[in-house]
Amino acid sequence: MKSIKKHAFDRRDFIKLGAAGATLTMMPGILKASTPPVIKIGVLQPVTGALAMDGEFGRLGAELAIQNINESGGIKALGGAKLEMVFADARSSPEVAVQEVEKLHSQGVVAIVGGFASPICLAASQAASRHNLPYIVDVGVADQIIERGLKNTFRFSPGFSRVTETAVNNLVTLNKEAGSPAKTIVLVHEDGLFGSGLAKLMANELPKHGFEILDSIAHPTPARDMSNVALRIRSLRPDLIIPSSYYGETVLLMRTLQQQRVKFKGVYSVLNGAASNMRFVKEFPEAAENIMDCNHWDDPHKARAVALRKQVADLNKGWNYNIPLNYSCVLLLADAIERAASIESDAVIDALSNSSFADHVMTYGPTKFENGQNVGAAPVVTQVQGGDIKVVMPEEFANAKAVFPVVS
Repeated sequence: MKSIKKHAFDRRDFIKLGAAGATLTMMPGILKASTPPVIKIGVLQPVTGALAMDGEFGRLGAELAIQNINESGGIKALGGAKLEMVFADARSSPEVAVQEVEKLHSQGVVAIVGGFASPICLAASQAASRHNLPYIVDVGVADQIIERGLKNTFRFSPGFSRVTETAVNNLVTLNKEAGSPAKTIVLVHEDGLFGSGLAKLMANELPKHGFEILDSIAHPTPARDMSNVALRIRSLRPDLIIPSSYYGETVLLMRTLQQQRVKFKGVYSVLNGAASNMRFVKEFPEAAENIMDCNHWDDPHKARAVALRKQVADLNKGWNYNIPLNYSCVLLLADAIERAASIESDAVIDALSNSSFADHVMTYGPTKFENGQNVGAAPVVTQVQGGDIKVVMPEEFANAKAVFPVVS
C-alpha cells in the first residue's frame, strides 16, 4: 500500500479541486483559500421509470448525508472541504446509466454512489472502471457485480449469496421455534436479474432444510395484474409465500391475495421492494400486516439512525431501506476521503479497500471489504406489526418478537 501524506494536497489534488469549484485568492505573499474547496460526489439513482420511487429514497439518503457532513465541518483533512452532490438519473435503464457515468466523470466527480438495481450497478460500475473512478454500490445484489475483479467497485450492502444464506437460516430457526408449521412454499419473483437469481438460489437451498417448493412463479416488471398468480397460489395452498419483487408488484400481489381471500401461514419475502417500505404499510395496512422481509435495514438501537429517522419525518418523507443505506454509503465515502486526505482516485480506492468504518446506521458490523464486498454486512428480518416495521431477527438488532404463523 502506498503511503499517503496526511493534511496535504499534491499538484493533482489542486487541479481536481479547481475543476470542482475551489476558489483561491492571492494575498500579499500568501496563497489563501477564500472558501473551502468543493468536492463533487456523483449520486446515481433511477428517479424516472419503473424504479423511480426507490431512486428518490436513495437520493434523499445521499442528500441528507452530504448535508450533515457539511454541517459538521466537511472533510477536515482537506481544510474543511465541503461535499457537493452531482445527481444523475439512471432512468431505470442500464444503458442510460452508462451515459450518466460518462457525464459525471466529465463534471469532475471524485466518486459515484448508488445505482440501486443490479443491472444498473453492473453497467455503471463497469463504465466507472474505465476512468478508475471509485464506485460504491448501494443495493445491487447480483454477485456478478463484485466478481469481475474491478478494483474501483465496492458493495457496501450484502449480495445474493449472503442474503440467501441469512434468509434461509433465519426461516429455518423461525419455523422450528414455532413447531415447524410451514412445510410447503411458493416462490414469486420478478423475471429480471434480481428476482430470477434470488429465486434460483432459494429453490436450491430450501429443500435441503425440508421445505418443498411447489412452484416458482415469475412476473414482469412492471406488472399490471396479479390475478393469475394469486389463483395459482390458491390452487397450490402453500404454507409460505416468498416474494422477491419490486414495490408495485408486491403491493399488487398482496392486495390481490387479500381480495381473493387466499389463506397462508406466512409471507416471508426476501429483498422485497414493498415489505420494507412504510408507504405500503400506511396505504394498505391490512394487506401489509404481518408480512416479513429479509432485507437491508437501519439499526433501531443506534442513536444516529434514530436521529436520521426524525430528520426524514420532519421533512414529511416516507421511509424505506434506501434512505439509511445511501446515507451510510456517503458516510463511508467521506470517511475514506478523510483518511486518504486526498481526492485522487487511487488514494480513495486504497482507503476504501482498507476501511473499518463502523459509524454507519445499518444493522452491520464494521466495514471490511474482501474483493469489493463488505463482509461486515448482513440483512435482518423485519415484520410489519401494528402499522410499523419492526426488526424481529436476529436478537441483537430486534425491537419486536416475530408473529408466526399468522392467520390470514
